[in-house]
Amino acid sequence: MTQQEDPSGPAATPRHAPDELLTVGEMSDRTGVATSALRFYEQLGLIAAARTSGNQRRYARHMIRRVSLISVAKRLGIPLVDVQHAFEALSLDGPPTQEDWQRASGRWKKTLEERRLGIERLERELTGCIGCGCLSMKACGLLNPDDALGDAGAGARRLG
Repeated sequence: MTQQEDPSGPAATPRHAPDELLTVGEMSDRTGVATSALRFYEQLGLIAAARTSGNQRRYARHMIRRVSLISVAKRLGIPLVDVQHAFEALSLDGPPTQEDWQRASGRWKKTLEERRLGIERLERELTGCIGCGCLSMKACGLLNPDDALGDAGAGARRLG
């Protein structure tokens, strides 16, 4: 058995070279993301691809992690603009370092914390609103805080 055949051996060679490039189809297969979405993410600057002499896309292996994080963000309802902000600390040219990921995750953690606090505040307001049952557009602290809509004059402002 050769070293290549036994990946568990101490001197085993890696299955994939770190500089190996993936086709758009291979990237799609590895990440479960449609090729059209990969092209869209590239347009947004979230990922990058090199081009062959035949103008075909080729992705560095480290882009798999970026695409996977984008997929997680989508599942959590995080807008792509927030992902863009988090990825600003990461270079597209090479695999990110541990420090790069720490900076990116720190930005993302702050965004997630703000969203969590906003959701908790909305939950408290909705609980109060549902419990109140007043349905008053004038006094409702959720739909019309401080009767701000009343300053615009009489008549419906939100419902029509």
